[in-house]
Amino acid sequence: MFIVCAIFLGIASPGWSFFGAGKANVGPDFWNQSDEDNRRTVDHSRWDRLLQTYVVATADSAVRQFRYTEVTPEDTTRLDGYIADMQKLDPRGYSRQEQLAFWLNLYNAVSVRAVLTHLAGRGVSAVLPEDFRTRARVKVAGQSLSLAAIEDTILRPVWQDHRIHFGLNCATMDCPNMDSRAYTAATVREQLKTSGIQFINADRGVRYADGKLTVSRLFNIYRNDFAEDQQMLMKVFAHYARDMKALYLLGYTGEIFYSQDLRLNNP
Repeated sequence: MFIVCAIFLGIASPGWSFFGAGKANVGPDFWNQSDEDNRRTVDHSRWDRLLQTYVVATADSAVRQFRYTEVTPEDTTRLDGYIADMQKLDPRGYSRQEQLAFWLNLYNAVSVRAVLTHLAGRGVSAVLPEDFRTRARVKVAGQSLSLAAIEDTILRPVWQDHRIHFGLNCATMDCPNMDSRAYTAATVREQLKTSGIQFINADRGVRYADGKLTVSRLFNIYRNDFAEDQQMLMKVFAHYARDMKALYLLGYTGEIFYSQDLRLNNP
């Protein structure tokens, strides 16, 4: 089901959390700190193994999904352990690149864990609850954080880079692919670029057909993160698009239509 619309439908509800309900009580300045002399790295190997086990892709890698319903109790415990260990760290003491990998990995791990809890006893047809993004689920550096807080209070204002949207698992089919490997400081930029290329060249990201341009709701919700106006947005699309698609996009001046597909990104 692929629905054309121009609004964002929030998704979330009561569910699993390491921390009670609430929201971040500090702003971006609290998180906008780093130690560029610190060469230590954060160990994301457990999350990496889970991704390699449960992320599956179509033959052309156009669509990657997470096999939520096949996660074993043992791997759920491993996921819980990984998230618990991430909460023991203060990422502000690491380099900026290490922090970026930290937050993207933590966001995606928490997102997966929240889905697993919500699906328990419901099945994959269950609609994600309204507070999926807004319920506080972890505590880092003394601050309770929801998925929305990680994205809107940390990642977006601190990095001010549209590519971060290509790295976040919103758990629905109209979002960019989950990577099958954990992010690291050394690889995160290339991984985000690759994800952007895959998403914009897939019809669920950007589709041009019969003179009509339909794009994911992501580009409507976060329009200002990608471009100041439509002409610049077309240039952003063309930067990632291949061959003829890029040429069509650069010359497009018509209305943009937005689509949403709220099915869970489970195969």
